[in-house]
Amino acid sequence: MLSQRSRYALRALVHLATREGRGPAAISDIAEAADAPRKFLEAILLELKRRHLLVSTRGRFGGYALARSAAEISFADVIRVLDGPLALAPCASKTAYRPCETCPTVEDCPVHPALVKARDAVAEVLEGWTLAEAARTGGAGALLA
Repeated sequence: MLSQRSRYALRALVHLATREGRGPAAISDIAEAADAPRKFLEAILLELKRRHLLVSTRGRFGGYALARSAAEISFADVIRVLDGPLALAPCASKTAYRPCETCPTVEDCPVHPALVKARDAVAEVLEGWTLAEAARTGGAGALLA
């Protein structure tokens, strides 16, 4: 399940994608566009900055901007930063694999193939959906409501 942190982050980043090339946006503007509590969003944006998805500028005309092109940042990138792997179980994860505690081996687990297929399907959609595409189609609001 997508966390509220990721929902707010994606809405905020899509807003920044719509402003691409116009300089940084003030946190108050981002919070309003993302319909997110400012204090909570500040912590999220700081984490995204720390993980090199955002850059910030201080001062009167400061704020946040995307660290790279909106076409280069996928929804999967953002979700992995805030929520961790896309897989439903650690044994199906490509980025954080570890065997499940309750299964003797992955090869003998009857659930594992379905978990891998689910991970692959989710990853295909989220890795293929960029901030630029969401900004262009306006689909982020419907997707994240």
